[in-house]
Amino acid sequence: MTRTTSGRKHLGRSGITVSDLCLGTMTYGTQTDSNDAFAQMDAALDAGVDFWDCAEAYPVNPMTTETAGRSEEIIGDWFAHTGRRSDVVLATKIAGKGGVVRDGAPITAAAISGAVEGSLRRLKTDHIDLYQLHWPNRGGYMFRQNWTFDPSDQNRDETLAHMEETLDALGREVRRGTIRAYGLSNESAWGTAQWLALADRTGAPRAAAIQNEYSLLTRLYDADLAELSANEDIGLMAYSPLAAGQLTGKYLDGAVPDGSRKSLSPELGGRQGPRVDGAVRAYLEIARRHGIAPEHLALAFVRQRPFSTSTIFGATTLAQLQHLLGVIDVTLSDAVQDEIAQAHKAHPMPF
Repeated sequence: MTRTTSGRKHLGRSGITVSDLCLGTMTYGTQTDSNDAFAQMDAALDAGVDFWDCAEAYPVNPMTTETAGRSEEIIGDWFAHTGRRSDVVLATKIAGKGGVVRDGAPITAAAISGAVEGSLRRLKTDHIDLYQLHWPNRGGYMFRQNWTFDPSDQNRDETLAHMEETLDALGREVRRGTIRAYGLSNESAWGTAQWLALADRTGAPRAAAIQNEYSLLTRLYDADLAELSANEDIGLMAYSPLAAGQLTGKYLDGAVPDGSRKSLSPELGGRQGPRVDGAVRAYLEIARRHGIAPEHLALAFVRQRPFSTSTIFGATTLAQLQHLLGVIDVTLSDAVQDEIAQAHKAHPMPF
């Protein structure tokens, strides 16, 4: 079966429905200028991709104190220019400990109101549909920290107290009408379970989604959070489904195309390593054998996972975005997915 427009999914139990593809905007203001960003937003909406993701700390490549908030400002300028805010389901995030806003302060109940107001001002809107906690204060195993992850120094009581205070603050924003729902990002199974349990016990808002990294090369979600998603009605918003561009094949054999993410971030956020090229070649061969563009294979795989709510993809240019939107008409057969499973067994955790 093929689709001519992006499909729709429920955003947890929030009552909000979203396109199962999500426009990522983290390059707006650095690699992508306002004119190209405007054209991308037009093209995404025309294709039925009405779910867009941003963050107060964006843009990236690099992420700096000086540029933080510029991506939100560009989206806000587009809303003001087009008058189409009501056509978009808008997600953004509050940055946490060690970030480039609020002097790297952690997420606190006291910080939420001011952070929400700042995002609303930059976005030129009166509400945010999904407000996400960019990463947990206590840290975690995301961003390649899984190789040395050790939670033994965490303080459970402090973590739960922080969660309860934060939920109370998020509830106030929901009642105030500034946000409709909240979500998590770069969170673990234990952490997500605690957020949900506290919400159920206190009547606070329930997390509607988890935004974690997931791709053919990064499948930690399969081992723990997939079960939580199935049983708790909280789906994945997958970021970096192209593994920072590696699944296109453009970085094979050490290639660094001009203007690419790797030209700005040589290690691709820790995604480089001696096993990566072999894994990428395995997936490129599956795509070649079945006549599927490698980018579409990677995106369609994530999109079709049973726990997937929406697959976030971004592009530096309009031409790249238009190519990626071709995944709307791609559905992977059982045979292709069986081949992907075999490749995954041969190339587990390549970075």
